[in-house]
Amino acid sequence: QVQLVESGGGLVQVGGSLRVSCAGSGGTFSRYAMAWIRQAPGKEREIVAAINWNGDSIYYADSVKGRFTISRDNAENTVYLQMNSLEPEDTAVYYCGASTGSVFPLNLRSSSYASAWIHSVKHWGQGTQVTVSS
Repeated sequence: QVQLVESGGGLVQVGGSLRVSCAGSGGTFSRYAMAWIRQAPGKEREIVAAINWNGDSIYYADSVKGRFTISRDNAENTVYLQMNSLEPEDTAVYYCGASTGSVFPLNLRSSSYASAWIHSVKHWGQGTQVTVSS
């Protein structure tokens, strides 16, 4: 059973940067695709970024492309999300999730496929709040 613990959220001004981390324990971290999934009040969960087990397939939502970078260090059992040029619309609780599914960036652009991928997540972190103030 994999346990995931996020850290690094907080309050930042518009245009600022944050890096959130997700540390895994209790399982084989490298066998999972990892994703950062956010949920803002009154909105559905959204896959912000996803990375397959070895980092050679990566997906970004259009809303964060060019501003966010996902990476992973399997030796440290950690996945990161570097967030730059933050906007008020990025305010949400950010969760990391571990899935045995694959990361197909083109497929993840489909809302139905992305929803199914979210439901395939087997292990969730507790979430970390990111608030961008204007």
